Amino acid sequence: MTRQVWTEARLFEPQPDGRLLCTVCPHACRLDDGETGLCRVRMRSGDAMRTATFATSVVHAGPIERKPFYHYRPGAQTLTLAAPGCSFMCSYCINFRISQFGRPSGSAWDAVPVDPQAVVARAADAGAVVALSYTEPSLAVELTLALADAGRHAGVPVVWKSNGFLTDAALDAVVPVLAAVNVDVKAADDTSHRALTGGALQPVLHAIRRLADAGVWVEVSTPLLPGVNDAPDDLRRIAESVAAVGESVPWHLLRFTPTFRMRREVPTAPDRLAEAAAIGRQAGLRHVYVERALGPAGRDTACPGCGDTVVRRELWGPVHSTLIDGSCPDCRTVLPGRW
Repeated sequence: MTRQVWTEARLFEPQPDGRLLCTVCPHACRLDDGETGLCRVRMRSGDAMRTATFATSVVHAGPIERKPFYHYRPGAQTLTLAAPGCSFMCSYCINFRISQFGRPSGSAWDAVPVDPQAVVARAADAGAVVALSYTEPSLAVELTLALADAGRHAGVPVVWKSNGFLTDAALDAVVPVLAAVNVDVKAADDTSHRALTGGALQPVLHAIRRLADAGVWVEVSTPLLPGVNDAPDDLRRIAESVAAVGESVPWHLLRFTPTFRMRREVPTAPDRLAEAAAIGRQAGLRHVYVERALGPAGRDTACPGCGDTVVRRELWGPVHSTLIDGSCPDCRTVLPGRW
């Protein structure tokens, strides 16, 4: 067990009643001195806020496809960090031991402080991207900004795997420094989303739109959760919400794995994933992916112009691309992405 280190935080506003409003996420915690927010990793200290998220429980190297990103630097390596804590309380979270820190289901604090220059130097030596994932990176705004500042001088971009539950103030801070974000859309309606996560759905959809409009590369993931979002009508509505941002936004369908408070449920059947993929394409999405359950065809990228396969992905292995400057070699259709 390591000791929490609390460092200076951004994104708060004094309130007329003397409390401080945390403006990182839409939970909008109003805190008296010494109180932590619902996330358990941002705390009021006197007239300022402090954060425990300039730290990580994880330093992990792996392919960028694991996040998943399929249209951002295919085949690149990532160096992933994860500060404990999350603004959501998802019943299916496979990383609940660190994401749910400070709640009954979480583990003891095990994170160590991060040296952004050292992380970026290691990533640069490996030709890797720095990623914040496994927990909620928006709670680590300060770490993100420091990594991006160090990375800018070394040519090392920063990417997120996020729940998208951010305020406009938080988006204002991070949009200029993020290269790519994969956002989870976990439910089709607000009631289901609140029951699953403890948070509203609309801020997530708003964040996806703002990120995309600002030029951050965006991909979306949806885990197929039994009884939550796996009905065809739910999947159609989610697919339509993604297509409303852009028909070329990659949509990743994730197989549910029983764990945490949903350990008695059954894994998603491959035929349900295939049905969901078909629903996504019917909604107008051009790039719908399933990592493992549907074999190589679920991972490959087809040209939307001629239908030829232009990117083949082995499972967590090499990526084979025939794209020429982001274009199909046969029909010259441009495929959106950061190739």
